[in-house]
Amino acid sequence: MTQLDELEARSIYILREAYKNFGNLCMLWSMGKDSTVLLWLVRKAFFGHCPVPLVHIDTSYKIPEMIAYRDETVKQWGLNLVVGQNRRALAEGMHPSNGTLQCCSALKTEALRQLLEEKGYTGVIVGVRSDEEGTRAKERYFSPRDRNNDWAFREQPPELWDHYKITFQPGTHLRIHPLLDWSEINVWEYIEREHIPIIPLYFDRGGGLRYRSLGCAPCTSPIVSKAVTVTDIIEELRHTRVAERSGRAQDGNRGMEKLRKDGYM
Repeated sequence: MTQLDELEARSIYILREAYKNFGNLCMLWSMGKDSTVLLWLVRKAFFGHCPVPLVHIDTSYKIPEMIAYRDETVKQWGLNLVVGQNRRALAEGMHPSNGTLQCCSALKTEALRQLLEEKGYTGVIVGVRSDEEGTRAKERYFSPRDRNNDWAFREQPPELWDHYKITFQPGTHLRIHPLLDWSEINVWEYIEREHIPIIPLYFDRGGGLRYRSLGCAPCTSPIVSKAVTVTDIIEELRHTRVAERSGRAQDGNRGMEKLRKDGYM
């Protein structure tokens, strides 16, 4: 087996274990490369079907192409999409100009909490990778949260020799991370191998700029790059020393650790 085969097999195993052992799951889908690869793996794991609803937390500030890509993919693949939004915060004028941490907390963390409470989801499948950002390296494949979705990152259960803890106290909320050991290059190699349709924002479309990580338009900057194919991106990544999320405003000053501790995606 190649490394991609091994990663794929483990992710599919995690997905099937989660579906078998935990009720009322959903899956977060940001339309980015990681969550789209995760969606592809879910469809592989369940023979072309996605048996859980996809949740998109819509801040209303996403890049317009992301929403167009979302709607077209939902239509083509027959997906069950659930959109969550903190309408009260938006009505009160919440905007990234209020501060990225405050905005993310209101429009992402709180919106997700509201939706989980409304729908009664007890577990969320998420496409995070441990190499993407420092706090994600503290996650587990099966990562428990308390009743308020708060994350005690210093008290995560050990996962040794492919043994995963799948029994938890009643009321525990679960985050499931099937891509935890994938790298950024692994994701792009898999996209190339599987011919996964990916959003065009990741490619240079003539201006020498492209996005490496996708988020809200006011808080996400493109990078200088002439990569126009997946092969170009892979080759570029083999030589870069720049952090993947360097263009995401909320990642600075340990902001992501605070957001994730409070229940962020």
